[in-house]
Amino acid sequence: MKFVDEATIRVQAGNGGNGCLSFRREKYVERGGPDGGDGGDGGSVYLVADDSLNTLVDFRVARKFRAESGQGGAGRNMTGRSGSDLEVRVPRGTVINDVDTGELIGDLTEDGQRLKVAQGGKGGLGNTRFKSSVNRAPRKTTSGTPGEGRHLMLELKLLADVGLVGMPNAGKSTLIRAMSAARPKVADYPFTTLHPNLGVVSVGPLQSFVMADIPGLIEGAAEGAGLGHQFLRHLQRTRLLLHVVDIAPIGVDEDPGAAFRAIEGELQKFSTDLAEKTRWLVINKIDLLAADDLAVAVEMLLEQLDWHGPLFQVSAETGAGTEALGQAVMRELEVMDEDESTGV
Repeated sequence: MKFVDEATIRVQAGNGGNGCLSFRREKYVERGGPDGGDGGDGGSVYLVADDSLNTLVDFRVARKFRAESGQGGAGRNMTGRSGSDLEVRVPRGTVINDVDTGELIGDLTEDGQRLKVAQGGKGGLGNTRFKSSVNRAPRKTTSGTPGEGRHLMLELKLLADVGLVGMPNAGKSTLIRAMSAARPKVADYPFTTLHPNLGVVSVGPLQSFVMADIPGLIEGAAEGAGLGHQFLRHLQRTRLLLHVVDIAPIGVDEDPGAAFRAIEGELQKFSTDLAEKTRWLVINKIDLLAADDLAVAVEMLLEQLDWHGPLFQVSAETGAGTEALGQAVMRELEVMDEDESTGV
């Protein structure tokens, strides 16, 4: 299935039915009086989060959604039937914005969560409503109000605890394969990953977290180079970033330190909040260097970056170091949960 994380749709709530102008007409009943009923209310439009969906691809075809309008009132004080509400199912993690006003309407983060995005019109009043002691035969009615219409932007932001960032071919997809049951495409050429992937990393009984892998970034992604940086939105909900660096790049002129700085720059251009998110350094492909050469390369990299944060050395290909990384991530997430619960 094609992965789509943005879509624009139009929603239209149902109109309210008109009130009825009617008078009671029965044999042997003189001056029966008004008996026009009210119109029914129009149906509203709701967006509903659904865990069974993981992409907005369906909205590339179906873009217009309209709820049912209410029926008009009738004689004998009969109220028109109200229109049925319309529920539109979207993936969990969808953010809804109004295209015309730029207003953030809502964020669906829980399965089954409902959000009203268009209010149905109110039904009009029949002439019975206007009967009074001084006006025994009113001919006044009101029309139903139109339903609300909106032009919406749907933006899917994946829900994950941990996000992987790095250059193309840094080994992010191989790492998520090594640590979870996710099976993204892996190949020996850049930009193998064309859409985000999620994997559940299990580190023990009832201990697991969700990891997100996004397409690799290159310098100039903010200006559209490579695949751009649009997929960084999927890391905005994560609590921890793992910055994956290839310690043994194939090209002679390729510099792991420069690659790290380039990614930092792209994170800053996209979002200050994302750039300031807790980030760990994960040095990958340690199996490609001899122990002495690896130690020298890591020391040079840390000195170049002036890195003093958490550091992990792994081989996503062989699995070396990945178990320790998973355990450390789990402990960090548990500490974050505890801090959040205590308000720290």
